Amino acid sequence: MKIINRELTEADYADLKAAMIEAYEGIGGEYWRREKIDMLLKKFPEGQLCVEVDEKVVAVALSIIIKYDKYGDEHTYAEVTGDYTFSTHDPKGDVLYGIEVFVHPEYRNLRLGRRLYDARKELCERLNLRSIVAGGRIPNYNTYAKEFTPKEYIEKVKSRELFDPTLTFQLANDFHVRKVLNNYLPGDTQSKDYATLLEWNNIYFQPGKKRTNPSDSIIRIGVVQWQMRLFKDVDAFFDQVEFFVDTVSSYKSDFILFPEFFNMPLLAQFNEMPEPQAVRKLADFTAQVRKKMEEFAISYNVNIVGGSMPLVEDELLYNAAYLYRRDGTSEEYRKIHITPNEVRHYGMVGGNEVAVFDTDCGRIGINICYDVEFPELSRLLGSQGMDILFVPFLTDTQNAYMRVRNCSMARAIENECYVAISGCVGNLPGVENMDIHYAQSAVFTPADFQFPTNGVKAETTPNTEMMLIADVDLLQLKELHEHGSVQVLKDRRTDLYDVTRKRKTKVSVKTELID
Repeated sequence: MKIINRELTEADYADLKAAMIEAYEGIGGEYWRREKIDMLLKKFPEGQLCVEVDEKVVAVALSIIIKYDKYGDEHTYAEVTGDYTFSTHDPKGDVLYGIEVFVHPEYRNLRLGRRLYDARKELCERLNLRSIVAGGRIPNYNTYAKEFTPKEYIEKVKSRELFDPTLTFQLANDFHVRKVLNNYLPGDTQSKDYATLLEWNNIYFQPGKKRTNPSDSIIRIGVVQWQMRLFKDVDAFFDQVEFFVDTVSSYKSDFILFPEFFNMPLLAQFNEMPEPQAVRKLADFTAQVRKKMEEFAISYNVNIVGGSMPLVEDELLYNAAYLYRRDGTSEEYRKIHITPNEVRHYGMVGGNEVAVFDTDCGRIGINICYDVEFPELSRLLGSQGMDILFVPFLTDTQNAYMRVRNCSMARAIENECYVAISGCVGNLPGVENMDIHYAQSAVFTPADFQFPTNGVKAETTPNTEMMLIADVDLLQLKELHEHGSVQVLKDRRTDLYDVTRKRKTKVSVKTELID
């Protein structure tokens, strides 16, 4: 599956029509005529947004810009759209007015509506508009119309006593109800011809300025400090993973990082086997875990990194971590430096690929635990323009943890990048070779004036399950590279020494997800 957010084009009309007919099948299957879509694209192309899944448009959001004072709170849909001519669109207006959002029903489990709402918010900020306003249907109101007035119904939805598929979603996306509209969209029998007048306020709005350029260089990272616990089955494990993904997504994070071997609690069911055999049985879950993580990345709109899992290929046992992009593509990284413990207890072997991965939030690298203790590896990644190094780790004692921590901090300085580390905590009785764990997960920075004095952007409480959320600025890395007090990458004596790769490495490409 491949998902892309983009602007709508004239060539998308057939997909738009088909999706809209399915979306509104219960109320007549009405759809926008081609001439109306062409008119919108001509007047305001950047305001017409869509989500494409596997080269087919399945979700659409249409909008115009208006001078809100011309219409005020008492208006109808026909009035605000110029009776569907969109003559009301005014590039000098102050409000982005949402005139349509729909998602093909077969794709509603992917949370594509939230992607469209987020894209609208970004557009509103970029154009320096005061707010987003829209009239919203309340399709469940017909069920309760005899019991409650529209205002009472809305209050009960706000307090979560009742559920409305449209209003509940809009409230969850930070919209508030300005008032109730009557006869806003005549013929909407499910809403009894009522509608909510909704608004989302742009806190970055600056009166008098034409446009703003809010930086897209701020990247939000969520780091999971994972409590080792026994799970009754794999579904319980997925529930715990989804809890963290859902939480990070609600904070609008761009990445979430899980630790090394975070699925090792599932080993308990194979505890009667010798350790090498048990780990290979655990590897049977890897494809299933990958598929589930891919679904989470798409549906929660967040790039997921890690955690690592055992992988068997051609009879060899690897320690593999994955990047699951929110656009539906994925990458695999195999731990290169295998610890003596992994060799002795499991018979693991190291991978051979060294590559950075492109994402919608910069170029990233992955080192699994012991890998970060070898500076040559991250230097190869740094030479390829790595912005963030993600380090899923698993350590049993505090001194083992300190090796990972101190080396990670050094890698941030050496390669002028951010480093995020994520570890497991707690005890795991009943699972061989997984007894105790120590971790303090963190996000590290280079050491210069624009960064924290100690090089620690944020860190967790040691040995406690929790979530760490931190913002990093990629522009600060560029400033450091060009104007830093020291410029480590520039000042290397490559005339005297260099780090080179002895084997050819495959070029990083976006790969399609597992079917």
